[in-house]
Amino acid sequence: MSATTPPPHAGSAPEPGPSVEAVRAALAQVVDPEMGVNIVDLGLVYRIEWRDKRLEIDITLTSPSCPMGELIADEALDALAPLLAPDATLDLRLVRDPPWHPGLMSERARRTLGE
Repeated sequence: MSATTPPPHAGSAPEPGPSVEAVRAALAQVVDPEMGVNIVDLGLVYRIEWRDKRLEIDITLTSPSCPMGELIADEALDALAPLLAPDATLDLRLVRDPPWHPGLMSERARRTLGE
């Protein structure tokens, strides 16, 4: 290699983060304790985005007054941590808009809840 040839890693594309599918699979391990259904099937996951070594996720709750919000968020953080490189950051936001409604549930969640 000559002195003017850049090293193989110079100018390479940024390292990709976890896939949306991997993030959804991890979040599917988080169960809303009041509903007994995972947060993905409930339709509580509104946004998953990876950019600049940062995983940004917006989730909501089935009710603005849901007492399990902090527990669900903590379990989501724990489920997602193994997917991230040590230098990546995770921004998990609890959002209230748009409000959740049963129409956001998957067919599996509907069957589980008898809807």
